[in-house]
Amino acid sequence: MVEDMLAEAGIPQAQVTGVTPLDGGTFNEVSRVTLADGRRLILKVPPPPDAPVLAYERGILRTEALFYELAAPHSQLPAVIHAGSGHDGAPGFLLMTELPGQPWPAVAGRIGDSERQRLRGELGRIVAGLHTMTGSGFGYPARPLTASWRTAFGGMLDTILAEADQYRVTPPLPTGVIRQRAARHEGALDEVTTPVLVHFDLWDGNILIDLDGGAPRIGGLIDAERAFWGDPLADFVSLALLGDINQDEAFLAGYRNADGPGKLDASSRVRLALYRSYLYLIMLVEAVPRGYGVPRREWLERRVAPVLATELDLLRT
Repeated sequence: MVEDMLAEAGIPQAQVTGVTPLDGGTFNEVSRVTLADGRRLILKVPPPPDAPVLAYERGILRTEALFYELAAPHSQLPAVIHAGSGHDGAPGFLLMTELPGQPWPAVAGRIGDSERQRLRGELGRIVAGLHTMTGSGFGYPARPLTASWRTAFGGMLDTILAEADQYRVTPPLPTGVIRQRAARHEGALDEVTTPVLVHFDLWDGNILIDLDGGAPRIGGLIDAERAFWGDPLADFVSLALLGDINQDEAFLAGYRNADGPGKLDASSRVRLALYRSYLYLIMLVEAVPRGYGVPRREWLERRVAPVLATELDLLRT
């Protein structure tokens, strides 16, 4: 199957010197493809068509390809070699360049505090640059877009709440109560009038740090599968996963210095609570269709459910 995908991408088997499965992903199968000319590529293959997935996950490999294609001027994003759409029962796939570095958590112990602050500032400037990608409608690229962010986000939240009921996941509050609390604040979403392409999964594990060749630098940002057209503020959720972006002064300074709006007002805090609630609901619900084991489920209940409860409490009034 891999040979057929590479052939479709114009890479004959004679050029391939190795295919190595990579760990760390929880949705796609990921492999490193090494070529005779020294290049290293990343191959992503989604689950089979009959595998249980969340609604937003249908077509997300095409979304990831779109993100990288639109972000092509930014060297910190992979370049798409080929995006296979799949035919005759074969799955789609994404073949892209491999970026330098390792996930931030893997090298965190080798980075001092001053270097970390510098890297967070660099990250802020990169993200501000990515937030210049604008579109014509709101929502997930693989689904119909809407003219209103309120409408798009309301539909996204309704869908994950329905899936919580479907998979018998029990959030800190009943799903009906969560809908009511979110609806009280939907007017804040009307302040978002320009659709920006949001990565929405910029936690440290998707930020590569390159330690080769001198001072540490950000080697790249990966896994843009969850991207949607929406409020750029939504990226601040995963950038401070389970925490508060206001505590990351270096990132916000870098973001502001690259012309990003780094000051958060009252409306921003309300919208952040909505976006945090949405992401943390996804993290809890996806455990069922992905078949997470007991240790990971216990971690979700111990770490994610309490912070979701805090965000929902902020939306109480």
